Amino acid sequence: MRIRSIAAAGLLGVVAACGEPAPSRLQGYAEGEFVLVGAPSAGKLLTLRVERGQQVRVGQALFTLERIIEQGAAAEAQARVQAAESRLANLAAARRAPEIDALRQQVAAAQAALALSEATLRQQQRLFADGFVSVARRDEAQAARDRDAAQLAAAQAQLRSATQSVGRAQEIEAARAELDAARAAEAQARNRYDDKSLAAPADSLVADTYFRVGEWVPAGAPVVSLLPPQNIKLRFFVAEPQLGRVRVGDAVSATCDGCSAPIAARVSFVSPKAEYTPPVIYSRESRAKLVFLVEARPAAADATRLHPGQPVEIALGTP
Repeated sequence: MRIRSIAAAGLLGVVAACGEPAPSRLQGYAEGEFVLVGAPSAGKLLTLRVERGQQVRVGQALFTLERIIEQGAAAEAQARVQAAESRLANLAAARRAPEIDALRQQVAAAQAALALSEATLRQQQRLFADGFVSVARRDEAQAARDRDAAQLAAAQAQLRSATQSVGRAQEIEAARAELDAARAAEAQARNRYDDKSLAAPADSLVADTYFRVGEWVPAGAPVVSLLPPQNIKLRFFVAEPQLGRVRVGDAVSATCDGCSAPIAARVSFVSPKAEYTPPVIYSRESRAKLVFLVEARPAAADATRLHPGQPVEIALGTP
């Protein structure tokens, strides 16, 4: 705000008197929009791979926080995925021939046992009717017959399950859902692990670092401040009489101390609000004292010649 005030005050001094010609150059300054890079979770700073003033490339490692817990969680999630994959593969695979033969033998044995228990039950029922056996012996034979019938039904169900995949469809679907959930949990654990090691999102200048190795970094706290060249812009002020000459997309040129050549830029923003409005009714004289903030962005290659806070002079149109 101080830089903006100085620039606007200088412009007002030029256009304060009514009738004076509009200045050929407007006062402004360069400003940077910094990218603050921090991890979403807290941890001790393990490594810091950059320093202030260093140029970094996109994808270059910036820093790493301690992530022992996240590493263990990722390994556990991966093991759960492997277990779910094995269970699904086992359910989806067809039973082997020896296993099916064994199930058929169990059905045959259960059928034989049931035939014997049914014959025994009929015998005990006749003996009971003739008064040769007690009620308990008849009921015992009935229970044995019911038990053998249940065992036969269970053996037949196992054989059907082994030979027909339709009967296992629900179980297989449940295994697939379990695998999907395990994979989602693994992805979350992997993201939490990766979030502890950050890289540069774009080619940038390292503007500042805020922690040293070994310090505890709170969740979300920026560790590195970056300034990509495309985030450098020009800010200047246009008096009310000149406002009609400025439109978004218009070309401007900037000069600065030490700049070997003018820097081309294009207007990206024109403020809809006046600044430094004097507390008087608008008149032709007072309107000359109204200024509007304008922003322009140079090409990334030219932006590297500018530094945030650096004063510049702006000429409307190409030089």
